[in-house]
Amino acid sequence: MTEPARGSSPAVIQSVDRAVAVLELLAREGEASVTDVGTALRVHKSTAFRLLAALEARGLVEQVAERGRYRLGFGIVRLAAGATMHLDLVEQSRPVTRRLAAEVGETVNVAILQSDCAVNVDQVRGPAAVTSHNWIGQRTPLHATSSGKVLLAHADPAERERLLSLPLERFTPATITDQGVLRGQLEEILHRGWGFTIEELERGLNAVAAPIRAHDRAVIAAVSVSGPSYRLTPERIESAARAVVVAAREISERLGYAERNDKQTGSSR
Repeated sequence: MTEPARGSSPAVIQSVDRAVAVLELLAREGEASVTDVGTALRVHKSTAFRLLAALEARGLVEQVAERGRYRLGFGIVRLAAGATMHLDLVEQSRPVTRRLAAEVGETVNVAILQSDCAVNVDQVRGPAAVTSHNWIGQRTPLHATSSGKVLLAHADPAERERLLSLPLERFTPATITDQGVLRGQLEEILHRGWGFTIEELERGLNAVAAPIRAHDRAVIAAVSVSGPSYRLTPERIESAARAVVVAAREISERLGYAERNDKQTGSSR
């Protein structure tokens, strides 16, 4: 069982537990009144009302035509869609990343943008991979990883500016900490279609990544190949990039993206 976060009071934990219980009740029963909720949770009617009001404010529950009865709201669908998207991404990308890992012989990762970091949601090791490091679930800096740069380049302009305003931490002597240089690289990624890093996160580690698009053209993830610098050399980056771009395009198509639509409109972003 996961321990509560430090600073969480028993009252807060109890409120969260009760809120989850309300959602479970509505999922099971379909609808419930304030009295029903209070009875099920063994709390006063006023407490049940406050719980429902808080959940309603978040769109997680809604009142039906008959006042005083509640059901699950559209906010639940929104949350479920987010989880489904990530599950679909891993499911649809796995066959492609396995082939890519076998082709290039290196480690392949799929990452998404989360807050101010890139988070790896899947990983496949190639036959030549020399490290056993598991990157799944790891938060990595946007400016020092190939996936991060790709995600940053394709982020909403306002969000990209917010992220670029944050301090650029140095991890190795090669880490890009100059915003002007980083902005130039992001423009190159948009023009070229892929990004790379040369020992910018770790000494001896190089990587190259390309964007994964959803059916609506939005970039929702990046697929990358990383390997030791003595094998994934700067000279080999471009050939690896071609394989990564092909893989990213296939994953995108599996998610419903149709590249021909972009070609018809002349769009490259």
